[in-house]
Amino acid sequence: MILTGRVWKYGDNVNTDVIIPARYLNMSTAAELAAHVMEDLDASFVKEVQPGDIVIAGNNFGCGSSREHAPLALKGAGVSCVVAKSFARIFFRNAINIGLPILECAAAVDGTTAGQKLEVELETGRIRNLDNGAVFQAEPFPPFMLDLIEAGGLIEYTRNQLKESR
Repeated sequence: MILTGRVWKYGDNVNTDVIIPARYLNMSTAAELAAHVMEDLDASFVKEVQPGDIVIAGNNFGCGSSREHAPLALKGAGVSCVVAKSFARIFFRNAINIGLPILECAAAVDGTTAGQKLEVELETGRIRNLDNGAVFQAEPFPPFMLDLIEAGGLIEYTRNQLKESR
């Protein structure tokens, strides 16, 4: 799976409260949440994000509360993946569970600026900056996790497995 999108770049410690503010936690669909994603951190994000765009961030992305709403809001807004120097572990798990690919790659974060275009190859972990040709290497996903992501998350993956076993 190859993803291509424009970069939105943020710093360290982007927490779940700024990814989707607590005042919207009564919403549960990706579309509802997407209308408010990142609005307290970057008011232009929700207005300008396009399907396929990629979020790049520093250390500890997704820290804070364990709400699954945060990766769901990003995915609902059309974000194809998140590349960060590191992720809060609960955010990592929640993202994979809903089928949002996330990659750790400090070199890609340091070597990319907002507005540039990236190409991310999930099978190999290769990240290529389409504006300057730089290539970065993240740890590729193991096949099982790729299957989860391609299915759209753990629930759809499980449904598919149950159908196949009948």
